[in-house]
Amino acid sequence: MDSMSLTRRAFLAVATTSAAFGAVTTKDGKEVIEAPPVTPNTAKVIPRKLSPNEKVNIAAIGAGGKGTSDIMSCKKLEENIVALCDVDWDRCAESFYRIPDAKQFKDYRVMLEKMPEIDALTISTPDHTHAPAAYMAMMMGKHVYVQKPLTHTVAEARLLKNTAAETGVMTQMGNQGHCGDGVRQLCEMIWSGAIGNVKEVHVWTHRPVWDNNGRTEPLPPEVAPENLDWDRWIGAAPWRPYNHKLAPHDWRAWLDFGGGSLGDMACHIMDAAYMSMKLVEASDYTVEVVEQRGRNDQTFPITTTIKYAFPARGEMPPVDVYWYDGHYPDEKTGEPIYNRPKRPAGVPDNEPLGDKDMNGSFFIGDKGILTAGEYGGDPRLMPATSMKDYTMPAETIERIPDESPYFDWIRGIKTGKLPCSNFSYAGPFTEMVNFGNLVVKSGQKLHWDNKAGVVMDVPNAAQIVSKQYRKGWELPC
Repeated sequence: MDSMSLTRRAFLAVATTSAAFGAVTTKDGKEVIEAPPVTPNTAKVIPRKLSPNEKVNIAAIGAGGKGTSDIMSCKKLEENIVALCDVDWDRCAESFYRIPDAKQFKDYRVMLEKMPEIDALTISTPDHTHAPAAYMAMMMGKHVYVQKPLTHTVAEARLLKNTAAETGVMTQMGNQGHCGDGVRQLCEMIWSGAIGNVKEVHVWTHRPVWDNNGRTEPLPPEVAPENLDWDRWIGAAPWRPYNHKLAPHDWRAWLDFGGGSLGDMACHIMDAAYMSMKLVEASDYTVEVVEQRGRNDQTFPITTTIKYAFPARGEMPPVDVYWYDGHYPDEKTGEPIYNRPKRPAGVPDNEPLGDKDMNGSFFIGDKGILTAGEYGGDPRLMPATSMKDYTMPAETIERIPDESPYFDWIRGIKTGKLPCSNFSYAGPFTEMVNFGNLVVKSGQKLHWDNKAGVVMDVPNAAQIVSKQYRKGWELPC
């Protein structure tokens, strides 16, 4: 039987149960997975039933950086942290130190094969690994908490949404503001008519906070650190040599690995618009570039402004949603000039929009203006004098205890109550974000059929919403 070394090759992610994977063995000092049978076992794997008093066995895929805070948040809720997996054992050293009893892995496929007792996983990797890891886990009956953006492509977002529904696992995307009180209060304000019918929403970020946006050439090769498994870090993406400006931090700039500023922040800042404007109900929408600097085929642009145009949704009229990101140095002073929307008429210059103008959004209605911060927090009418005699509406949307996405997810695992950013919500939302990035990368205006899940009026609709996967890492999308 042929075998595939996990340092270079992977078994197909489309195998649907652990029984379909070859046995994990050691050969020449390396862990390998024997090639799976020609006809894999595709029987549905049922998630283990837990009572509210039982502890969930949780593992981490990505245990450094944001992965540390994700898995430690689960540990603080007194669940069992049974395994930690990361390709960079220097970066995840804190998690290894703080959870010494958890088994340690560099390859999540090996971890899942060796530890059938895992109930659930946090997935906190670069964007290009989100879908391969989450899809494999869900097909094995594991509950998943996946960092934002949920996926790297439009097609992956729909795949994960459908897979979650088919497998019955509990899911949550890590846009933690969606569990917050602020976005709920904002929706209640808008739905009760505080600013009338909303015609425009403007959303902005101070990102990027990494290097290389606008770079047109690949980086020169460097020697990878001893404790970083670069092949496993690359995963499904096209192969390229290591450079410290790719990992561990600046990968978001690169088209092959991240989603740029839109992918990084829209699932936070645009969530208030997506929820309050009921954009999931749109039959279709278009996206087009308003302005860009530095578009190329390697990295995301230096600055981008795009416009989403949505038709009426139920009783809500058509709405345009604008996204602004990026910054560039002033030619005279060198100080950064941030790409920002024009301040709405009637709002004084000394009144901050969003979070002190760094991240935020504002909504323009036919009866007023409302602004909120990065996570939809601190929603307020503008100008500030509009709040003087305003009474907040009654709470009509359920609040999440402690505004905790981890509690919300684990409660779902134990009780069956759907987490608020489960993939039936997060999937279409991420589709919208990633569809915007198709326009950012191509410069073309595109039209999305939100119900059928296809790009309209183009000859290569299926191809442009997906990507080519490295051999052995393919997904069925």
